[in-house]
Amino acid sequence: MAEFTGQRGKRQEDGGLGSVLDLLLANARLVLGVSGAAVLAIATLAVKRLIDRATSPRDEGDPKAEQKTLEESWQDLALIKATPKLPKKQRREDLSEPLLSPARLPAPELRVCSAPPETPQVEFSPPRCLTLQEKLLSHYSSRLAVPEAQASLAPQLARSICAQLQNFLQIKCPELPFGSLFLSGPLLDGLGALAADHVHLMLPVVLDAALWSLIPGEDTVVRNPQYWMIKRTDLEYFPRGRSPWDRFIVGRYLSSNALNETLHKMLVASINWPAIGSLLGSVIHPVVASQELKLEVKHDQVELSIALFPVVEMEDKVLLAAPPEGLVENLWLESFYRAEVSKVKELDAGDAGARQRCLRILNGICKSHPALHKLSGSPLTHVVLHLSATSSDWAEESLADRFQQVLEELVGYLEKGVLPSYFNHKINLFCELLEEEIDEMGFTLYRAVSEPELLLKEK
Repeated sequence: MAEFTGQRGKRQEDGGLGSVLDLLLANARLVLGVSGAAVLAIATLAVKRLIDRATSPRDEGDPKAEQKTLEESWQDLALIKATPKLPKKQRREDLSEPLLSPARLPAPELRVCSAPPETPQVEFSPPRCLTLQEKLLSHYSSRLAVPEAQASLAPQLARSICAQLQNFLQIKCPELPFGSLFLSGPLLDGLGALAADHVHLMLPVVLDAALWSLIPGEDTVVRNPQYWMIKRTDLEYFPRGRSPWDRFIVGRYLSSNALNETLHKMLVASINWPAIGSLLGSVIHPVVASQELKLEVKHDQVELSIALFPVVEMEDKVLLAAPPEGLVENLWLESFYRAEVSKVKELDAGDAGARQRCLRILNGICKSHPALHKLSGSPLTHVVLHLSATSSDWAEESLADRFQQVLEELVGYLEKGVLPSYFNHKINLFCELLEEEIDEMGFTLYRAVSEPELLLKEK
């Protein structure tokens, strides 16, 4: 009787659980659809069977009951795992798509353990090291090329300013026989311009050779062969006033300093630069504080610095009104720039050499290096000219060898503290360098001889 009551109670519980499941499945059909309800029914049936076996009494006399129970449990678990996941809640835009047919339950597949696939070995080739020749050519093309727009606009602006200044001098100082102004500098001659930002404006001072003579630098008070003096001669027969330049005489010598001061006053106070700048679409300002004659030009596409140099050409000498700092104001600096450019181009034309390219690279490096900037310009050009006298192979294929050889030559000159001019061996181009500057330059270049790539890095 008790057993019957227990079984009846169990059936009542099963009936109650079944009612709940039926209600759940009915609602699931409305919410999840037919396929979703089928999936949920299978999962629920499997769980119910597990619960029934867990609550029903086990037949102790049947030795296979435990094994049967475990096998059925594995099957039920496999059934649950094989049940596909419920589809995600549909978005509003997906409701217009056709419903998919109910998917069949896939049969459980036996998974065979296999060895993991071998990872394919990719052979990485090491990056190719560039030679010094390739690095120099890359440096030349990437960092030393002046943009074409700036390279053409800067000289055009400088020539326009040159014409305006020439007209002003003819009107303001008609008695002074100035020659025709002309442009000079690396931007026009191609020996080392990093940017179109500097131009030299040369103002010829025309002297009567019968009234003036040159005094070599060795015979002057400074005993420097690079500086000359211009002496007024025959004052007994041709007194002062005979030459229009007599107003700039100091102690019978034409004073470069007095001429520069007069021109500086004109540039600063007498010329209407705002009006000239508006005509040229730029802003022009004279540099007031500098002892040099300078103009700063700002354009939308370029910023330009123009340096004005009075120049005297006599007896095959080119003398600039650029006296050294100090009390002596009658000295004129001998310039070899025109001869340097002419000689380098002549040598390159003779053997299709790469001297100009080598100089552009060296000038670019020295101008951007804080310890080597005073070597740029004439000193480098004279080293290349000296080396050209002993090394004949200046082909482009030998650029790296010649570059390294120039560094070695520079180290040797710095050790001696003497770099003789190519055109006058009495002139030491290092004479104005301080001992500390020579030591720093020598140390930097000594390291670069064994590792030239150090000079090509960004500073």
